[in-house]
Order: sequence, then structure tokens, then C-alpha cells
Amino acid sequence: MILESLMAALMTTGPANIPDPEIALAQGRAQGREESGVISFQNLPFAAPPVGPLRWRPPVKPAPWSDIRDATRPGAICIQSPANGDPGVGPLPMSEDCLTLNVWTPQGMTALLPVMVWIHGGGYNNGSGTAALYSGTNLARRGVVVVTINYRLGRLGFFDHPALAAERQPDEPAGNYGVMDQIAALEWVRDNIARFGGDPGNVTIFGESAGGVAVTQLMVAPAARGLFHKAIVQSGLGRQRSALLDEDRPGHPSAQSLGVAFARSVQLAGATADDLRALPAERLLSPTPAFYTDNLIVDGRVVPEDVVEAFAGGRQAPVPMILGTNSAEFWWIRPSDAGAYGRADDLMTDEEYSALVAAYGGQGGYDTSVVSDLIFNEPARHLARLHADAGHPAWLYRFDVVPESNPEPSGGATHASERPYVFDNLDTVGRPLGERDARAATAMADYWTGFATRSDPNGPDRVDWPGVAGDRLLEFTNDGPVARAVPHGERLDLIQQFYARIRP
Repeated sequence: MILESLMAALMTTGPANIPDPEIALAQGRAQGREESGVISFQNLPFAAPPVGPLRWRPPVKPAPWSDIRDATRPGAICIQSPANGDPGVGPLPMSEDCLTLNVWTPQGMTALLPVMVWIHGGGYNNGSGTAALYSGTNLARRGVVVVTINYRLGRLGFFDHPALAAERQPDEPAGNYGVMDQIAALEWVRDNIARFGGDPGNVTIFGESAGGVAVTQLMVAPAARGLFHKAIVQSGLGRQRSALLDEDRPGHPSAQSLGVAFARSVQLAGATADDLRALPAERLLSPTPAFYTDNLIVDGRVVPEDVVEAFAGGRQAPVPMILGTNSAEFWWIRPSDAGAYGRADDLMTDEEYSALVAAYGGQGGYDTSVVSDLIFNEPARHLARLHADAGHPAWLYRFDVVPESNPEPSGGATHASERPYVFDNLDTVGRPLGERDARAATAMADYWTGFATRSDPNGPDRVDWPGVAGDRLLEFTNDGPVARAVPHGERLDLIQQFYARIRP
């Protein structure tokens, strides 16, 4: 009976390979498309357009529609600045009316399948779920249902101002509108994904960079509890100290103070909430808010505390988790550079600095690698250890696959370079990739979907991926996956001691 209802929801009458299947949702019917055994539905709204009086408000349910909705093409990406050719952005147009998601499901399923919900990166300023890079077709062929989402970005998604605070109810969440959108999308998945053949009781969230940060924020968000059952964090920071909603800290202004400074920059000192909502969306793009200092907010409700503090107290979601980083994340950023990443080592004592320079084999090694270790590698190891210490399954990885066609002198795998391998979409990156890249993509996609299916990335005919206990990880290399000790542990130990001193 369950299977019959499922197939009826997935398709109208006719054979299983009809070209344009229809599906009935609570808001109305939608028409998708079938290609190579995978059915896709794009541009499905999970919340009402956050425009007019809904700008800087929590997401609300989408309105119903009467006609059959065309779900064969991507919707608009959220308002954002140009992103210098990042393949994770997706095609124009862009609009504030962007709170949509996309679903890929394999044809011919005989039972409800695991669900994987992708949260894109882009510094909470760029990106979308519509990019070809994130097509779920090749993951769906492995027996999962894939969902990719959009969420509000930049000042439309991560912003506050005293004028907005003055008009909202005391219990209304604020500031983290992009995270609220992510939670609304997960609620939509809970309520609707069985119609697509997905199991709402077996949902894995995964994301990269800002999307990885989003996964960790959802791990500590009370409203997200129970909406997912596994988590994968790709290059998702971990030690960041977020801006508070309305309280300044030394060297770290609050979200409201940042909002006041922005309003002054556009000649809106003393602005009302109506003044702010009347601003054209494009006026909110410049100057671009800094991800590490402006877009990460602890609002006390949606994100109640910094991620590392929640993990240290065992207050994160008790779900299996994979965390990892790339071998040359921010290889181009030096500790002397301007900006928050360059300042990451500013609080080191002379003794700490000298010990680290020695551990890196000299100033050159320090300058090339310390920012990546401070921002990505040690925080990932730390969160993985904390999660395992709390009694939850945790696996750590390092991605070190470098195509022969890679033009960058990075000495390893740079930030975000694992994405086409995770999705097994090597044809979307604009440069030729070879057979060894295809093998790496097969391995990575198999581990990811295996984890979504069984709560454990291991499976037959795979290199065994050890748990984080014992400081071991799985390294994805040009020659295949290798289980090994966490690389450069002595450097990471010194960084851990540094963090323990400045934030005990």
C-alpha cells in the first residue's frame, strides 16, 4: 500500500518512464522531467517570497497555486554580487523571490530512500542550489533522493538594525534569516519528501565552506533538531567567534552595530524599518559583508551560541557526522594579509609564534599553511574529537586530489575543489579531468551516499575509513583513498594550545 501510494504520488498514469512526471504537493501539482532514469523537480517553493513586509522576517509557508507548476527549469538565484566565475553560483536571473529547492529521485524505487540535502557555500554572500555543479543526478543514481536549496544571502539573509528590532515581537527570531530559510527547507523535506520517494526519517545534511558552517549551525540550532539524522561538514570552519545580535564585544561589533554602520554608508542614518525595506536589493550588496565577521551571528534563539562552545558542552545534535578539509585550503592567504583570516594569528605570544614557525620548518612553511590550519584543519579535528568524546560516531577526512590540469601552484587541493568529486559532476568545472579524477569522484560519492544510507561511510570493496578515535582519518589522494594518521599533528597540537589559551 505504501509503495502504491508512493508511485501514485511520483507519477501520473502511464509507464514508469513517462517523460514529464507530475507530483501532487500540498500547495498544488508540479510537473518535472525524467532523464536517464532520474526524475528531477526544480524551482519548488518552500517558503513565500521574502519581499516587501516579509524582508527581514522569518520565512512563512508558500501560497498554493492552481495551475500545474512548471518544475522543469531552475528558479532564480538569491540576490548576490558577481562571484568571479565560481561554478557553484548557478545561472541568472536573480531575485529576492528565490526560496526554492530542487529534488532528484531515481526511477523505479521499491522503498523509501535516504535523503541528502545540500547546503551550498559562498561565504553566505554567493551561490545557489541551481548550479550544474550541484546537480543531484549522479548521486541519485546511487539510490538516494537529493535536495538542493536556496537561502537568503548577504544583508538580506544575515542582518539586523535597531529599527527592525523596535518593530518585532519579543519572541520573534532575528538576524539569521538565511539559517531560518535552511530550517524551513528541512521542514518542507520532512513534510513532502515521501512523495518523491525519500524517507523523512533518514535525512543527511551536507555542505561546503559556508554550507559546512551552516551544517554545524544546524547541529546546534534547537529548531533544526530532529529534522536531520546525519551530517557532513566540508571545510566548515569550527573555531569562529560570531557577532552577537545586539551586544558589542571588544573588536567584534554586534549585528545591529554593523547594520547601523551600513545604513549610514547609504545615507540612511536614523532609518526606519520602512526605509530599510524600501531599499533596492542591489543597494544592500556593497560593501560586501565579510563572512567571518559580519555574516556569522549568534542571535540567542536560532543559533543560540557559537558552534565550538555548543560542541564542547555536548549540546550538538547527537547524530553521526563526517568532517573534513582540503590539503591546501587557503594557500594564497598569508598571515600578514588584511582581513579576519590574516589576523587569525595576531594574538599569539612570541613563544607560540616561534614554536609554530619551527613546526612548519621555517617562515616560508608557516606563511603558506598556518591560515589553513588555524581556520580549517585544527578546528575540524577539534569538533570531530568533541563529537566522538560525546559518544557520537565521527569520521574525519582530508581531500588531496589534484588534477593534472590544475593551473594553481597550490601544492595541494585548494578550497572548494572537492565539490565536483562529491557530486560526481566532473564535467561542470570547465577544465579537462582524467581517469584518476573519475576514480576519485566515484570513491568520494560512494562514501558520501553510503554514509547517508547506513550511517557509516564504510562498505564492501572500500578502504576502511577509521573513526576519529586515535587521530586517524581517510585521505583522498591521486592514488585512491588511504587511511592514515592525521597529518601534521604536531602543528595542530600547538594551534589547539593557542586556542585553549585565548578562549579557554
